Amino acid sequence: MTDSKIIYTCTDEAPLLATYSFLPIMSAYAATAGVSIETRDISLAGRIIASFPEYLKADQRIGDALSELGALTLRPEANIIKLPNISASVPQLKEAIAELQQHGYAVPDYPEAPKTDEEKAIRARYGKVLGSAVNPVLREGNSDRRAPGAVKSYARTHPHSMGKWSADSRTNVATMTDGDFRASEKSAVMKSDGSLRIELAGDDGTTTVLREPLKVLAGEIVDGSVMSVVALGAFLDEQIARAKSENVLFGLELKATMMRVSDPIIFGHGVRTFFPQAFAQYGDALAAVGGDPDDGLAAILQAAQKLPADQRSGVETAVRQRLADGPALAMVDSSNGITGLHVPSDVIIDASMPAMIRSSGHMWGPDGKEADMLAVIPDHSYASIYQIVIDDCRANGPYDPVTMGTVPNVGLMAQAAEEYGSHDKTFEISKPGTVHVIDQDGNTVFEHSVGVGDIWRMCQTKDLPIRDWVKLAVSRARLSETPAIFWLDETRPHDANVIAKVRAYLTEHDTSGLQIEIMSPDNAIKYSLERIRKGQDTISVTGNVLRDYLTDLFPILEVGTSAKMLSIVPLIKGGGMFETGAGGSAPKHVEQLVEENHLRWDSLGEFLALAASLEHLAQTTGNAHAQILADTLDRATGTFLNEDKSPGRRVGELDTRGSHFYLALFWAEELASQTQDPALAAAFVPLAKTLRASESVIAGELLAMQGAPVDLGGYYLPDPVKTESVMRPSKTFNEILASLEG
Repeated sequence: MTDSKIIYTCTDEAPLLATYSFLPIMSAYAATAGVSIETRDISLAGRIIASFPEYLKADQRIGDALSELGALTLRPEANIIKLPNISASVPQLKEAIAELQQHGYAVPDYPEAPKTDEEKAIRARYGKVLGSAVNPVLREGNSDRRAPGAVKSYARTHPHSMGKWSADSRTNVATMTDGDFRASEKSAVMKSDGSLRIELAGDDGTTTVLREPLKVLAGEIVDGSVMSVVALGAFLDEQIARAKSENVLFGLELKATMMRVSDPIIFGHGVRTFFPQAFAQYGDALAAVGGDPDDGLAAILQAAQKLPADQRSGVETAVRQRLADGPALAMVDSSNGITGLHVPSDVIIDASMPAMIRSSGHMWGPDGKEADMLAVIPDHSYASIYQIVIDDCRANGPYDPVTMGTVPNVGLMAQAAEEYGSHDKTFEISKPGTVHVIDQDGNTVFEHSVGVGDIWRMCQTKDLPIRDWVKLAVSRARLSETPAIFWLDETRPHDANVIAKVRAYLTEHDTSGLQIEIMSPDNAIKYSLERIRKGQDTISVTGNVLRDYLTDLFPILEVGTSAKMLSIVPLIKGGGMFETGAGGSAPKHVEQLVEENHLRWDSLGEFLALAASLEHLAQTTGNAHAQILADTLDRATGTFLNEDKSPGRRVGELDTRGSHFYLALFWAEELASQTQDPALAAAFVPLAKTLRASESVIAGELLAMQGAPVDLGGYYLPDPVKTESVMRPSKTFNEILASLEG
């Protein structure tokens, strides 16, 4: 039997807790096919620990698993299952550091305003942990995301709730038309291999090197753009006034976790602009005690506790008064007064906007009631797609999960393509002047005039990922016999360069009989929505940010959640990475587990990814047993859905641990009844019989422990012994599973 290996990532929050329960099951089953499952820690805590080995005791040090996996993605034998991880904002990073220090890890504090070379070096190391630090390292391939047939079928027979829409809905999107990234974008295609440096030529005659030379390749697309903070401030002022006059909720929609440099700054301007009195009177005092609006209102109120009593009271009074007088804010947690401006990582546009659309165009207000809202999306690159969906719902009502079609996605993301790869090339401008991008020969590729506080960024998209993306799109269109639409706008400089490459690379493939078109995002979403209402399917072929937006938008509307998507990353070098869904709700799940020992994390994404991983392994290694495992797991997952064994939301209902038991039961029964390999079937016959006979006992044990608080020993670094005890509470199930392992 061929020895084969799958790498399963240990990440954060609810996905990590679920791993403690599910990993023993899949390891035991996979071992029967000669497949070993190894883990690698790419959690936020793990990445911090790996970044500072010289600060730690020898027994605390761990290897850099992320770098190891990044190297593995460049080898054809790569087979990685990647669970959702924390894309850390600065507040989350600080919390994780504090928890590690409490556990005895002497990692350094995060330098707010580094002055010494040592502090600057520490800040730079932490900068590699912030935001989407994991995905650009691992995504050495483009994305193929779709709702599996079993999931789509289940949604049609068990439709999720969809809020009604009224023609009188006042919900809308507000976005800039000038002075933002989209309006200022410039783009160039590199003619040869070389390097670029980024310089700020100040109006005062000084020159500051913002970025030392970075390597570029022939055919690579390089873009630069700038957001004017003057234009941003005026826009935010206008939208605050508009929300007030229209009596709708004000919601600032960003993705500070992924766009980890630009969006936190924009978020900070939103906080400043919404609370002008507080910052006019106490801004300097707050800054002196570490109150940074980029970290959100919660951080400002926390910093205010360090001020003298009169100033603290003044800040709190100004905030309360503004909340009373200004437009009502869209809330994250109405019952606890947590607004959408409290923490930058609390509102993630690709998750919040689809949820709002599914809920009649409503978000929760401070009064604990749903209300229409103004979704404020500063940069207008893609904001209009949400307005088009809102207008479609206002005119035609909600989508029907029973009849609606599906919109799978082929996403360009390999090698840090497009906006999500821009963190090390994004700068908050310190003085007025001109930013120049200069090649190795001293030629200016493009330039932008900038003012103090403007946000300038540069993005790169290499040629090889684009070529692979086109190949994947044609392959998916052929396999599914579905139209494929490239969402590209010829009026946008970056997209115009991509369109030229797409047209050239399409000629390398047989597209006869296929419908493959290029449309602007506005036209593409209108076309997709028309087809979806007719029950027709349409592949969206998009860049990286739209990939992120659409692979939440359509799944949430179609099947109720993006966690149920099959997400495959065919790596360019021949390996495979299999992603397991979205983790945006993971913090709430952890909170519920700690308070009442009920975890509602849905591991369906893990089931789907494991089946795809096993199938890939079978195809690349010739391990026929792995293919049997994959096929039987797919059938077991179908039974799992049909028998409705997904986790419930409340204590007393089946939770994540119970759902894992039922998946194990159904999978064992499928393996025991398959006829391709009688020896493998024989190995599972006693297990299947014992699990079925013990069903009521195991289910009872898994329900009995719910309702009381539990101690995990940590949030970012939970104690392994305590967490395993919490996540594997059924003695009966554990003993039965051990019999297979034995």
